[in-house]
Amino acid sequence: MNELQGAGVALITPFNMDGTVDYESLGNLIDYQIKEGMDYLVVLGTTGETATLTTEERKQIWEFTSAHVAGRLPLVAGIGGNNTQEIVKQVDQFDIRGYCAILSVSPYYNKPTQEGIFRHYKAISEVSKLPIILYNVPGRTGSNILPATAIRLTKACSNIIAIKEASGNFAQFAEIMRDKPDDFLLISGDDPATLPMMALGAVGVISVVGNAYPKKVATLVTACSKNDYATAREIHSALLKITDLCFIEGNPCGVKYILKKQEVIATDEVRLPLVPVSLQTQEAIEKEMAIID
Repeated sequence: MNELQGAGVALITPFNMDGTVDYESLGNLIDYQIKEGMDYLVVLGTTGETATLTTEERKQIWEFTSAHVAGRLPLVAGIGGNNTQEIVKQVDQFDIRGYCAILSVSPYYNKPTQEGIFRHYKAISEVSKLPIILYNVPGRTGSNILPATAIRLTKACSNIIAIKEASGNFAQFAEIMRDKPDDFLLISGDDPATLPMMALGAVGVISVVGNAYPKKVATLVTACSKNDYATAREIHSALLKITDLCFIEGNPCGVKYILKKQEVIATDEVRLPLVPVSLQTQEAIEKEMAIID
């Protein structure tokens, strides 16, 4: 899966002031990513506020993005949740045209055992027409895909080809790299961890801050892949503060505010239970944007 090596971005979903999906802004965002050098796009990952979208909205966003991209970049569809039966149905019925893989977050809230996580993903793999990327983010899901479970899945399911890792556990990353098959990909799911993870052998990142700073994230990933860690460290350090501000009041609230200020999208509207960032955070973001720019 060469398409998944490099800098990917977990696209936000822009909204109009009335809460409907802003497709004009979504098109602008997609074009911005392509122009600034992103390698692939993830459509409706958790950063896309997918949990607050209706079934019809998700279908329309997937179709719009595929049509707008028109083959210019590889696309990954986010399809995950904690109701295995429902996710299996969604994956089975998904229109794969224009997409190269599915990103599926580990079941959240239920707190399944490792056996439950294994069976969940195995059920998805049995119906998926596309390769699958596991997504491990214990801070959001309340459970952890242990390295042994990820490796077990790669052996049991030939179409499980990568893991987006956002556990923050470097011992876990190292264990995956040690035990994984040669063609299984480790992908950073946490912007500040991208540089050190790539030093361990990760192939890139699925980024949040890349929505707003795609060229910088793409350059950092390229530098790491070429062992140019001096360049990578400079970009890594420059993005640390703005990345922290993107998450301080919830994702994607911060990055949406940056994109609005950059005039890439029209509003920074989010759907409840999220709310736009506070005035204090807005001021901190604008101060850091001035430094970066």
